[in-house]
Amino acid sequence: MTPSGKSESTKVLVVIAFAIVYLVWGSTYLFIQIAVQDFPPMILGAFRFLAAGVLLMAWCIVKGEGVGSRQQIKHAVISGLMLLLVGTGAVIWAEKWLPSSLVAVLVCSAPFWFIILDVPKWKENLKKRSVIAGLVFGFIGVLLMFCEKAIAALSMRDNRMELIGLGILMVGTMSWAGGSLYSKYHTSGSTTVSSAWQMLAAGMAFALGSLITGEWHGFDWHSVTTGAWLSVIYLVVFGSLVAYSAYVWLLKVRTATQVSTYAYVNPVVAVLLGVFFAGEHMTVLQVSGLVVILASVLLINLARYRNEKKQEPVR
Repeated sequence: MTPSGKSESTKVLVVIAFAIVYLVWGSTYLFIQIAVQDFPPMILGAFRFLAAGVLLMAWCIVKGEGVGSRQQIKHAVISGLMLLLVGTGAVIWAEKWLPSSLVAVLVCSAPFWFIILDVPKWKENLKKRSVIAGLVFGFIGVLLMFCEKAIAALSMRDNRMELIGLGILMVGTMSWAGGSLYSKYHTSGSTTVSSAWQMLAAGMAFALGSLITGEWHGFDWHSVTTGAWLSVIYLVVFGSLVAYSAYVWLLKVRTATQVSTYAYVNPVVAVLLGVFFAGEHMTVLQVSGLVVILASVLLINLARYRNEKKQEPVR
């Protein structure tokens, strides 16, 4: 394959990976909220990531990729704990107490944490007005979509657990951004092997956490509904094996700022699923927010495309 052909195929894979992360992760908000009704948060995280990690590692061994070097495993474990244990764990725990719409709003602060924590890219990111404008407008769009539900959730009486959930979710969002950047700058070797170790590390940490917090006391496997089981299977196969692997690969080939746009698109997907499958309705304010979000993502990606065009060698 010629260099030009290889470049074009990579661009196609990038588009496919973005589509997977945008669409699949947008649907996981709904499935997490269904699953966490029957599964305690730590047990859900342990089951999801241990199952996905074992399956992915088995696939790596069958393909002959091996289990990775000691250095690769070390970096994968660190990033996995930051991303999946703290980052995703915060989302799972928060959805036990908060509506998924409010969770989606807070997760949308991730792109800002990406810029703040990505010190090596400060000079590049902070001087691009189009990127900064895209991030700001994207967050405004999310606020327009969810401000009504967020205000309703926070105005409830006796909302102590909701406020605790907000704090945990903010820590989780920061950890997710930090873990993503750590993975981007330290991941070596096969991204599939790294993803497998990240999920295994998080799964074992969740399992240990479930023992420490005593979640197994009183938990009855027989009481888990079919809907919860199907949700867990979806989270394992599509949320972890497919989408998470695509996300780790994108971090390796794209800028962290561009990859972070998933945080704006995911809530849009979550809302549209609610409209089409749960009989929910969108207000004029929500539709306005959706338009602003899509425009902001387009603005950020166009800025990246123009930058790549400038850097292409003249033939």
